[in-house]
Amino acid sequence: MQRALEQLVEALERAPNTPVRQLDILPAGERGYLLEELNQTEADYPSDLCVHELFEAQVRRAPDAVALVFERQSISYGELNAEANRLAHHLIDLGVKPDQPVAICLERSPAMVVRVLAILKAGGAYLPLDPAYPCARLRQVLDDAAPQLMLCDAAGREALGAEAIASLSVVDLSDGELPWVDQPADDPDPHDLGLTSSHLAYIIYTSGSTGTPKGVMVEHRGLVNYLHWACGAYVPRSSSVVSSSLAFDAIITSLFAPLMCGGHAQLVRRDEVEGVKERIRSHCGIIDITPSHLDALGQQMLADSAASQVDLFIIGAEALFGSTVELWRRVQPGARMVNEYGPTETIVGCLFYEVPPAPAVSANVPIGRPIANARVYLLDDHGAPVPFGAVGELYVGGAVVARGYLNRPDLTAERFIASAFVEGDRLYRTGDLARYLPDGNLEFLGRNDEQVKIRGLRIEPGEIAARLCEHALVADAAVVARQDATGDKRLVAYVVAKTADGSDEADGAELAASLRAHLGGLLPAYMVPSAFVRLDVLPLTVNGKLDRKALPAPADDAYARRSYEAPQGEIETALAGIWQERLGIERIGRHDNFFELGGHSLLAVQLSSRLPQAVGVEVPLATLFARPVLADLAESIVEQLRRAGRAGPKDLPAIVAVSRDEPLVLSFAQQRLWFLAQLDEGSTNYHIPLALRLTGRLDQAAWQRSLDRVFARHEALRSVFVARRAGPGSRCCRPMPACR
Repeated sequence: MQRALEQLVEALERAPNTPVRQLDILPAGERGYLLEELNQTEADYPSDLCVHELFEAQVRRAPDAVALVFERQSISYGELNAEANRLAHHLIDLGVKPDQPVAICLERSPAMVVRVLAILKAGGAYLPLDPAYPCARLRQVLDDAAPQLMLCDAAGREALGAEAIASLSVVDLSDGELPWVDQPADDPDPHDLGLTSSHLAYIIYTSGSTGTPKGVMVEHRGLVNYLHWACGAYVPRSSSVVSSSLAFDAIITSLFAPLMCGGHAQLVRRDEVEGVKERIRSHCGIIDITPSHLDALGQQMLADSAASQVDLFIIGAEALFGSTVELWRRVQPGARMVNEYGPTETIVGCLFYEVPPAPAVSANVPIGRPIANARVYLLDDHGAPVPFGAVGELYVGGAVVARGYLNRPDLTAERFIASAFVEGDRLYRTGDLARYLPDGNLEFLGRNDEQVKIRGLRIEPGEIAARLCEHALVADAAVVARQDATGDKRLVAYVVAKTADGSDEADGAELAASLRAHLGGLLPAYMVPSAFVRLDVLPLTVNGKLDRKALPAPADDAYARRSYEAPQGEIETALAGIWQERLGIERIGRHDNFFELGGHSLLAVQLSSRLPQAVGVEVPLATLFARPVLADLAESIVEQLRRAGRAGPKDLPAIVAVSRDEPLVLSFAQQRLWFLAQLDEGSTNYHIPLALRLTGRLDQAAWQRSLDRVFARHEALRSVFVARRAGPGSRCCRPMPACR
């Protein structure tokens, strides 16, 4: 901050008329470190080759080595390549061209791998469709991508439906007859096909903010860069477990990387969850997995006292919390763990962080530094680099950037922009927020489009979830903003709880109270969720990401409740009724705390305005903040009634008019107007002029009497501000004699 302020002063001295947003507050040394030194990632890679050519090179090196394992079946590199070549020649005969999407909707099996390789060898771009997706979603993708050719099996045909594929040329793999068995087994020549590394390798559809999925176009050269780097960074020459959907780009690491480097991939059926655990127990080289799945798997392994023999966990797609790392250190202390970050638009992964084996792990595991030939920048809203350690939006450039979105030139232009730092480079605007840690690694802080505003305050739910995971009872957490029955938007935390060894499991209200107290010591009050919903596991989509639509509404036990005792007496009962209405909670006890149930300052104002009518006295806001427990607040109200000489809320005093002989106390709004008038004497900012055009004969006497009557009725029209030693007041002028 000191360096930035010094630089700002110097910039203002040099160019005092420059708009503040255009001033460069970064010292030259810091700017060079952020933009250049941290982006020194240049490395050689075969940028002129296509992905399948890397595979073919490995086939030539070891044709008899095992490439795929599925159930009890093993397939060698040579067998896999020959089968893919025959189908590729058949696809070429069917008219597949470079950059042409070829849809593929298959169950996970060796046939799926053969079909993907064949599409690539034929020059096409594979368009993965998951048979587990809803038919409507698959039709959206087909309508947008408009492929002319479809490869499917029985599961794919059933998922798509006859109507969806009626207009497509379909190669159905469930018929038993393969028309390409007599095709040549040699590798198609890319040059004969006009295929280069700048053509598309695949198109994967991701969720769109508008609800319409968008297709990300990835070229061969970008994918080759990632795989070439991954082979060196992960050394995937042993086995990997492939449990991801083909429509999820995490499969690139677990399936393609081993095949490019001489390893073998173990394919697991979609419903074979126990198969994944069995492979982990027996020994596995690499598993690419989401943090949510990793945490759930670790909990199961720990509960079963099962051993794990995984060489490397590649973790991505969501934020990785330190609690998950600590969990796996108990399951398998020596496991290597890499946190990999990369939106689909930056080709699988563009940043990586190897979790150190040392015991201390931060609550929010860093996403690290850029991979080979990737460049990253943290920029502000005006596209300028933010100072070191400050929060900025993450932009990614270099060889890892996808071509853009299929059929969405407007969105492509918005999200893929020209770089201001490297000539000819393109940057992808991720929408993710991050900051540099002191060691130069990046820390992920959440999405800027997940950022919520509650009561005018900007909140990052990811930050709250990270703090929740620091609690000893929390295994995993997610925080969302949702509207309650009253229409008020509130933060709700969803937690997967764990218990200390030998301890009883805390009930929902106890857990909520503990978590609220924990967050209250770490975050501002407005960032503390109103409710804490306990779940056995966070609901996930088929891609292993949080399914927000499946999160349940909070029940009464999701709030930090004290032991329930029914309200007693007229005042407590009246208060409980107002709290129920304003907080949207069905049952309110006399020991409940207004703010622990989700109350906040705005609700407190609304509550205060309701109290005079309900309990007979005005209750200052300070009293509510000082005594937020229902029974305590009721006791304060009873004391006020006693001092006023009244027995209860229905014993209301008569309304007595205040004398107008002395100046009256100004309201807050009047005080504000008087203060502004002193600053700007003679201002007409608060005047509301109005001109009326009257036609016909005017009865001036009647007109005067009308004005006099209005003037006499409304004291505000005949009140003036007066200055006093005790402060400004208002004096109400008497009506004119004619008005009486």
